Amino acid sequence: MKVDRYLIPKNVEEAIDYLCRYSGKAKVIAGGTDLMLWIKEGKVQANALIDITEIDELRHIEFTESEMIIGAAVTHAEIASNENIKKCFPCLSDGCRYVGSPQIRNIGTVGGNIVSAQPAADSAIPLIALGAVCEILTEDGLRKDPLEELYAGVGKSKIDSTREILIRIIVPRPDSRYGTSLTRFAPREALALPIANTAVKLEIEDNIIKDIRIAMAPVATTPLRPKKAEQYLLGRDIQTPEIFKEAAKIAAGEANPRDSLLRGSSKYRKALAEDLVNNALGNAAKNILKNMEVL
Repeated sequence: MKVDRYLIPKNVEEAIDYLCRYSGKAKVIAGGTDLMLWIKEGKVQANALIDITEIDELRHIEFTESEMIIGAAVTHAEIASNENIKKCFPCLSDGCRYVGSPQIRNIGTVGGNIVSAQPAADSAIPLIALGAVCEILTEDGLRKDPLEELYAGVGKSKIDSTREILIRIIVPRPDSRYGTSLTRFAPREALALPIANTAVKLEIEDNIIKDIRIAMAPVATTPLRPKKAEQYLLGRDIQTPEIFKEAAKIAAGEANPRDSLLRGSSKYRKALAEDLVNNALGNAAKNILKNMEVL
């Protein structure tokens, strides 16, 4: 099977119609930074590519009183440079800033990062910490799924890009004081996949932790929410910094990284994950002060 048609729909309805016509033998493409390599290597086959980057509704970032909405075809560079995202959700702008090179960030999309389903994707991990929900268009209509539930394994997404289109990503805006943070460790600052990364959203009321979401990767075959660590932190005073060390220790205990020639031994990565979670929690607490006034 070889690609013999490159189609550019004007709207999502036309795009889903193309996918239906090809009955699973076409594939959605946006930036194509992963997909084109996979096609060249023979890992992916398609008779047609459906380019969604010309669809206006997929290229916008919007803030309302209750949520942030990101079109699936928004690029990493656009997110990294968006002043509202820097102000409200710095973990996400930081994550997108770490993706690849400037050239990759200029064409690679947040939707593509999600559908590629890599367990340590630098834009998807903060979105999981932020409680993002994905809107997915299918032949039968629109469905909504929490982002963290869309992983089926390493590089395996529950979004079928031969029959479905990720339309937008919706992030709820907290109604209490909050802070976010991303920590990562990689062989070098740029152009390197993380050995490990962690994103945190910390929400408080009267200095008491009201809500906490931690996303860790790659310490399992899919991004990990360390629920025991989150439960430990709920109801505790944010001005007691030792709680973060204990929560990080609990989170590391929930991690299950495999030995890897690329990323190091399981023991090393569990220790690294503990440090990253501790730092991310501490940074999120500090960032709460910066979020006293948002939009």
